[in-house]
Amino acid sequence: MKINNIKINGFGKLENKEIKFDNHINLIYGENEAGKTTFLKFISGMFYGLSKNKNKKEFSDFERYTPWQAQEFSGKMNYQLDNHEEYEIFRDFTKKNPKIYNNSEDISKSFNIDKNKGNEFFYEQTKIDEPMFYSTTLIEQKEVTLNNNEQAVLTQKIANILSTGEENLSYKKTIDKLNKKQVEEVGNERTVGRPLNLINEKINKIDNMKSNIKINEEKIQELEERQKSIKNKINEKEVKINLIKKIKKIKDDENIENEKIKINNELINDEKIKINNIEKNLKEKKEKKENKKLINLIILIILFLLNIIFFIFKINKIINIILIIGTLAFTVFSIIKIIKNNKKIKEENKKEKKYLSEKEIIKNNIEKIQKNIEKINEEKKEKNNIEKAQIKNEFKNEIDENEIDYLLEENKTEINNILENLNNEISTLKLQLHTNEFDYNNITIKIEEKAKLEEQLEAEKEEKEELLKLEKSINIAKIGLENAYNKMKNEITPKFTKNLSNIVEKISNEKYSKIKFIDGQGLIVELENGEYVNANKLSIGTIDQLYLSLRLSAIQEITEEKMPIILDETFAYYDDKRLENILKYLNENYTENQIIIFTCSKREKEILEKNNIRYNYINL
Repeated sequence: MKINNIKINGFGKLENKEIKFDNHINLIYGENEAGKTTFLKFISGMFYGLSKNKNKKEFSDFERYTPWQAQEFSGKMNYQLDNHEEYEIFRDFTKKNPKIYNNSEDISKSFNIDKNKGNEFFYEQTKIDEPMFYSTTLIEQKEVTLNNNEQAVLTQKIANILSTGEENLSYKKTIDKLNKKQVEEVGNERTVGRPLNLINEKINKIDNMKSNIKINEEKIQELEERQKSIKNKINEKEVKINLIKKIKKIKDDENIENEKIKINNELINDEKIKINNIEKNLKEKKEKKENKKLINLIILIILFLLNIIFFIFKINKIINIILIIGTLAFTVFSIIKIIKNNKKIKEENKKEKKYLSEKEIIKNNIEKIQKNIEKINEEKKEKNNIEKAQIKNEFKNEIDENEIDYLLEENKTEINNILENLNNEISTLKLQLHTNEFDYNNITIKIEEKAKLEEQLEAEKEEKEELLKLEKSINIAKIGLENAYNKMKNEITPKFTKNLSNIVEKISNEKYSKIKFIDGQGLIVELENGEYVNANKLSIGTIDQLYLSLRLSAIQEITEEKMPIILDETFAYYDDKRLENILKYLNENYTENQIIIFTCSKREKEILEKNNIRYNYINL
């Protein structure tokens, strides 16, 4: 794999930088604080992103490398795999996932996207995750420059790599930790007070408590059936009450309509009384008028008859004259009165017409009221039919239709009686239900107590199962670790030590030619005189060479890709001879690897030029 070029829009103190890389040696020079470490972090950040987790640091990588001045926190990288497939990555560091292009086509979605790690394109292409990238491909100064007090730590790291494949993983310490974890977090039959022992005690205790709880299962079933039966009866009666309430409402609405009809009928009666009063008044006036005429006529007839009698029989002439005069006077008086009454008769005729007009108006009112009564009756009947049909449809699946018809025909008083009886029956049933529930609850308390114990027992058994799973996992881990350790010791470690010996021999001018890893002793080095010594007795510079050699050897084993070798101030403590040896060795033995050297010194440049080694110089 080769990195072709990099474009930094904004990353930490770096902005608007474009850098092209050579396929072999690239020397990146920069004074201290020039941004070499930032540039290095940009490369890994393009592959794996930046973590926002502080991991016990003062600042997270995301916070630390947020641009100081640039607006964009992004960059682009072009790289080529060994199969000659070329890819471009554009990453906006404020977003979780980058965009990956192949021949300008966005192929980002063709890779697995982990919800925590993001797009795992680089791992799928190289099989190298971020921790492995930092422990193999990237070799930083802090990894190879240790003082005397830290010398044992570095030699232990080398021993760990040779025995387990991981520099921070010691086989013996790991086995001891697993054994300790197994005892502390699980325990066994011989231990006391450990999780497994405590859980077994709890299980035995719960089993004893369960056996002391006796429950009459048949009684519970009987109470449940009775409870169900009472609830069904209550439900049936409540349905019936609901029906009766609806019927009662219909009848109440019907009574309201009947009351309206009654009021209208009363209005008609009132209007008829008015008509009767008018007719009576007219009749009385007419009779009074006719009586007066009749009386006057009778008086005139009597007077005329008396005059005729006195004239025929020639009774007292004086009386006869008086009768004639009286008759004439009465006749004249009557005529005068008739003349005078003509005006009064006209007024009375007007009044009579007015009464007759009022009578017609009242008759019209009566007709309107009667039509209103007919309308109310029709609407009442229609509404009544609709509501009855709705009730029948609503309750057809719950109450027999004949019973619904019967209740619909009952009067309001009987409906109220039925409703009252149903409420009384429900009260009685609820009392029975309460009694039944009291008995049921007394038993269910025991059942719940038993159920809780069973739940506790199940939980304890599950916890025990988890403990046994943990124990099994620890055993599997120990077996796996032991198998891996044996395989490493028998197959991989010899290969590593052979590669290591070859590398160290070349870069140390054949001063050290044989290196072995011996279980229990660690790393053993053969001196020029043939004596074997423990590696931690060597100089710091020699141990640095051993460690670097081991890392270079590991790069060849971790992936099929020829990964770049990135060296960050790795040679700061090398003398000129050692530096020349390692640069020549890298140039000659890693021709297919891209080598990127970060340095604040000009020694590398001078040695490369002195040995006519071609390189690409990049000044930050």
